[in-house]
Amino acid sequence: MTHSTETPEVPIRPYRVTAAEVVPGDLLALTPEDAERHRWHVVTHTLPESPEVIRVTLRPPLGGVDHEEVLRREARVTVAGRRLDVAAVPLVSSPALDDVEFRDGDRLHTLRAVDPQAEELTYVRRWGSWHSDKDPAGGGASDEDVRRWAAEADREGDVVRHAPRPVRAAEAAGARRVVVTGLGAVTPLGVGTGALWDGLLEGRHGIRELPDGEFDGLPVRIAGTVPVDPAGLLPRQAARRMNRAAQFAVLAAREAWTDAGYADGGTRESGLDPERVGVSLGAILGDASVLVGGDRRLRDRGPRGVSPLTTPMTVPSQAASQVSLDLHITGEARTVTSACASGTEAIGQAVDRIRFGRVDVALAGGAEAVVTPAIMASFAAMRALAEGDPAAGSPSHPFAKDRDGFVNGEGAGVLVLESEEHARARGARIYCEAAGWGLSADAHHVAAPDPSGDGIALALRRAVRDAGGQLADVVHVNAHATATVDGDLAEARALRGVLGRRDVPVTALKGHLGHLQGAAGGVEAVAAVLTLHHRLVPPTVGCAELDDAIDLDLVRDTPRALPDAGDLVLSNSFGFGGHNAVLALRRVA
Repeated sequence: MTHSTETPEVPIRPYRVTAAEVVPGDLLALTPEDAERHRWHVVTHTLPESPEVIRVTLRPPLGGVDHEEVLRREARVTVAGRRLDVAAVPLVSSPALDDVEFRDGDRLHTLRAVDPQAEELTYVRRWGSWHSDKDPAGGGASDEDVRRWAAEADREGDVVRHAPRPVRAAEAAGARRVVVTGLGAVTPLGVGTGALWDGLLEGRHGIRELPDGEFDGLPVRIAGTVPVDPAGLLPRQAARRMNRAAQFAVLAAREAWTDAGYADGGTRESGLDPERVGVSLGAILGDASVLVGGDRRLRDRGPRGVSPLTTPMTVPSQAASQVSLDLHITGEARTVTSACASGTEAIGQAVDRIRFGRVDVALAGGAEAVVTPAIMASFAAMRALAEGDPAAGSPSHPFAKDRDGFVNGEGAGVLVLESEEHARARGARIYCEAAGWGLSADAHHVAAPDPSGDGIALALRRAVRDAGGQLADVVHVNAHATATVDGDLAEARALRGVLGRRDVPVTALKGHLGHLQGAAGGVEAVAAVLTLHHRLVPPTVGCAELDDAIDLDLVRDTPRALPDAGDLVLSNSFGFGGHNAVLALRRVA
């Protein structure tokens, strides 16, 4: 049901001839209208019936059933200016599907065989209807539609083939399923996933005025800051050796670790082989204040004023190293830096490390603490920051008509990932499956997103494909939506282009939290897992009036029940320089 390798790729140049001039192999259209509609047939046989009449046998050029036409010799027909090898055109008939019992996972292959340039479409039955990723605007076909297509195929010059869902044989080896068993978060809504989830559902935000004098004179003095000092929640000696981002990461990792059912203290106390456990965290800078503070002390006090901890506390990898130290994890401690997509990419890399047996368990997410005067001044100089009074509501307005920039933020979000067999062997509670992820690059601009959304769309499709799913499986999207004018529009275009006309509920959390930079993907992944677990979509805060150009089903005002007809949730992260990362999570029965 594809182009024959023996079919020459010769351009079609229609011209008119008489029926008497037609010979076998000609590509023929009976009327000019048929030619315009790309409705052609191959002449397989001609038979003179009388001096005035000729009988012509025709077959669709990409295969199908024969039919005959009786034409007067002087009748005018259209030929395509190319001939085909008749023996290379298959004689096939589409089977009736009236008595077939369809199941989810079945495939239907359709080909408009009368068009020599047609491409085969594959439909997959998902959630009771048939969907083709090449036709996202189709909205899905019913079983009756499919039966009708098969019944009419021979007459219409189409070929339809049904492929029942295969019975999967047991595999001796292969990629392992990865599941989420623990969650931890430190955010502007408070410490812990409970504070995060309650704040999201209640529509609260954690954006505040920055009271410290070092922010005096800045054009913007609001940010999404964690409301408690993380150092006060850790042993004093340990906290002194960690930058602020690492403190966030350790607190979130500890919560995720115990939430997964492991013992306080780490791998040894939990009876785990520390070499089979890893850490994968995203960060852009980690904690920019350490380097700035070291430079200030150098100028004020000279070299003796600079702490020997300045360098180890400056590197973005400090959060990952401190988590590995705190929980005695020796398998690996990796750091991913890909702008605001860092947290999501770090989770995706951990998924692959478990899938292919490098480790059995991983703590993955992101941590960031870049609410500093220099960073705030830089963002303000870019005209990227939103302004407003946090007391009057969230100054961050994702997808809103009046959006005018993002709110800088800080925090950490960490997931415990492990292979499914490892989790089930110890009787762990499983939140969901970390089913897949997708990456792409815009290659468009140092800071601005590609307005077409093509790079984002590629990452979305790759995540769904990596999860072994179809676009019809997507039941919810946790959007990146920073509340920048161009960024939100590019993401909305990509989502609508990929998901078609289906109204998939979308939420955006930066109205609650601000933009947590490298930690955003980790925290938003935690929220996406909780959305699947509780089957409830949090509302978007800050979008009083949806932009007319944002053609999405945005959840606002109150939480909404997660739809039943699907099992994939996507969590999006996109960063400066065109970094695009999408995580796909699947509901586990």
